[in-house]
Amino acid sequence: MPTFDYSFVVDAPLQAVRDFHHDTSALKRLTPPPTIVRLHSIEPLAEGSVSTFTLWVGPLPLRWKAVHRGVSDRGFTDVQASGPAAKWEHTHSFVPLSDGRTEIREHIEFAHKPGPWGLVTRLLFSRPNLLLMFAYRAWVTRRCLRR
Repeated sequence: MPTFDYSFVVDAPLQAVRDFHHDTSALKRLTPPPTIVRLHSIEPLAEGSVSTFTLWVGPLPLRWKAVHRGVSDRGFTDVQASGPAAKWEHTHSFVPLSDGRTEIREHIEFAHKPGPWGLVTRLLFSRPNLLLMFAYRAWVTRRCLRR
């Protein structure tokens, strides 16, 4: 099963990182262009909360339902309940390094569906695409938390 890991440091305390990720508008801010996110319903981040949305990659709609688990001040996991992949579990971990610095660790475990959707996710979730996506997310996170 494929995995992907990415980490970066922000000059912000743990509480600011936690608050940023608990904001229901974070997904829209963290999604790199040209992908467009349409939020259908986003419950406040809590154990068992559900988010439903569509990622538009050009003309291709990727409908997604994520359930959150392991929610704490130090992170959470998004588990795809339905969507384009056979499996998608994305764990966000927040590690305080000092009073004003926090490391954000991203860990994803995923599997592809057979057939056309498997081809789509193999392209979209290829290592180069994931690296670009998470470099963008790191840039946006640092920019938002610098304020």
